[in-house]
Amino acid sequence: MDFPYSRLRRWPDVEADNLQAHDATDLLLVERALSLGVDGGETVVIGDDYGAITLALTAAGLDGIRVHQDLATGRRALARNAEELGLAGFSGHELDVALLGGARLVLLQLPKALAELDEIADAVARWAAPDVVLVAGGRVKHMTIAQNEVLGRRFAHVQAQRAERKSRLVVASEPRPVPAEPPFPVTAQHEGLVLVAHGGAFAGAKLDIGTRFLLEVLGLGGSQLSTDATPPGEGAPEPADPGNPCCAVNGDGSSPTPIVVDLGCGTGALATSYALAHPDARVIATDRSAAAVASARATAAANGVADRVAVMHDDAGSQIADASADVVLLNPPFHLGTSVHTGAATRLFEAAARMLRPGGELFTVFNSSLGYRGELTRLVGTTEQLQRTPKFTVTRSVRR
Repeated sequence: MDFPYSRLRRWPDVEADNLQAHDATDLLLVERALSLGVDGGETVVIGDDYGAITLALTAAGLDGIRVHQDLATGRRALARNAEELGLAGFSGHELDVALLGGARLVLLQLPKALAELDEIADAVARWAAPDVVLVAGGRVKHMTIAQNEVLGRRFAHVQAQRAERKSRLVVASEPRPVPAEPPFPVTAQHEGLVLVAHGGAFAGAKLDIGTRFLLEVLGLGGSQLSTDATPPGEGAPEPADPGNPCCAVNGDGSSPTPIVVDLGCGTGALATSYALAHPDARVIATDRSAAAVASARATAAANGVADRVAVMHDDAGSQIADASADVVLLNPPFHLGTSVHTGAATRLFEAAARMLRPGGELFTVFNSSLGYRGELTRLVGTTEQLQRTPKFTVTRSVRR
């Protein structure tokens, strides 16, 4: 099949010479799917980063493919690439029975986290057809025996295939009986905070050490959580509608009710901790991962602040109005998939600068070795170091 893979783009995700919109694993999964001859309506694709698998199968004549992409950037890239190539015949879904009901073939780009793989494997075994075949693939250098073991807990037969083009497929079949309740999300108690996590959420139900450090520097960690604290933004007695990113402003550009954004919220630890400490603030938590968004919503609910924390599945807070936020909290990633790349952090710094009002504050935690202070000063405004350890640095940037 002669599919124009080279025409696929990663946009709106970071694009660079060393970052592609497809890899050899995509090609192997497409080839295996076409060899099996399963109808499009019985085919599910999970983890298709930019649409290489879905669109190649659609171009080959499969109709009715169901797709689950965790990342908002992937969903937008798939839609854009489909429009560019003039292709249709697929539909997007969350990881649920609507995605997997009656599926006989599931194609999976293996995720990095074993917990995410476990949640996906359970979902396939739980909702797909009894004769479903799960074909999972990845780059050999990122694959482990532990992935086979996770699949083996959900399927009676798991067989690794011969490596080709530095990629490998693993075929799983004969779903095992599943427990009455799905294994995810999981919940963990931390001092003053309950975290809830789906398998694909970074750090799971643990409190990420970078987030913990930022909470401590801001006086929000553990027993320091208090409803008597004063937020960095100007307080106000009137609560705001958390579902509306826009609001009125005072004469100096600040909000009558402080608007605080947890940008790249993960499981919602920062957003929920801030809401617990500052009941008059309106908090928006946003992440491009659907698993993170579901986790953050559950975390806010578990801590009794769901009415004051609006959670959005979005790319770099693109739905938040310009100059509308008083405070942004940020623990940026330094990976794009399996690649180490600082472009993801840069996009979030730019997003923070866009959404902050003049004089608004960005609080950032990052690995000390990355030295982001200069970039933050350039993109946002005057940046000071609040605290530094050999591992982490916390800075405060004031929007110019």
